[in-house]
Amino acid sequence: MIRLLVLLAALAAGFTGTNLRAETLIAAMSSHQIQITSNYTGSQLTVFGLVERDGRTVARGDPYDIVITVRGPRRMLLVREKERLGPIWINRTQRRFPDNPVFLHVASNRPITEMMSPDTARRGRIGLANAELPQGNWVDLDPGSLRFRESLIRIMQAKGLYGYEERGVTFLSNSLFSAPIDIAATAPTGSYTVDIVLYTGGVPLARQQTNFEVIKTGIEQRLALAAYDWSLFYGFATVLLALFLGWSASVIFRRD
Repeated sequence: MIRLLVLLAALAAGFTGTNLRAETLIAAMSSHQIQITSNYTGSQLTVFGLVERDGRTVARGDPYDIVITVRGPRRMLLVREKERLGPIWINRTQRRFPDNPVFLHVASNRPITEMMSPDTARRGRIGLANAELPQGNWVDLDPGSLRFRESLIRIMQAKGLYGYEERGVTFLSNSLFSAPIDIAATAPTGSYTVDIVLYTGGVPLARQQTNFEVIKTGIEQRLALAAYDWSLFYGFATVLLALFLGWSASVIFRRD
């Protein structure tokens, strides 16, 4: 009797595991490193993915949906609200966003509003406006918080650091997809994470994460390392160079 119960439990666990893992994601990137040189004007990476489906499971009634979220290095961002006082503008209030990504890009194969309800997207932190909301059932009671967050997104979009492509993911077949990711020239150096989530009917089925990095190379990297590791000597050398260039200009362009 005990052996029979153990066997039934094992079969149930295997059956449940099969249902939970009916679909799996395999993702890869065209490159895992972007090198910044003196003539760098931005770059583009491509995310490739494959949906592997267990052949023993029944077909899904809803189509597959893909949402890709790229997050860049995290910093403390500050948003200030300005108020006009006569002929000048002054800073009125401000809001800090600690540990916020400087780069944020969201891509999907169709508008997120067609995949799921706004409440589902908010709870799952899906979309540009929801990606950095606090996790859990946390509610912000400050009425100005939403306004500052919307302003932050708008400012970063104007700089080319935040963006949403509602049809940025293309299904090349029923299971194969790709998504180009544009990296602006102003994107900071550091590590970037790429989250790929598979949905159907607004329900997440599988998730995969990969990453890439943006680094400086050549003389730019050597200068950056020198400024960081030898800050005192770097500053002294910069002052001497400025004095030398100023003296050279005065000699070249002086009038006799």
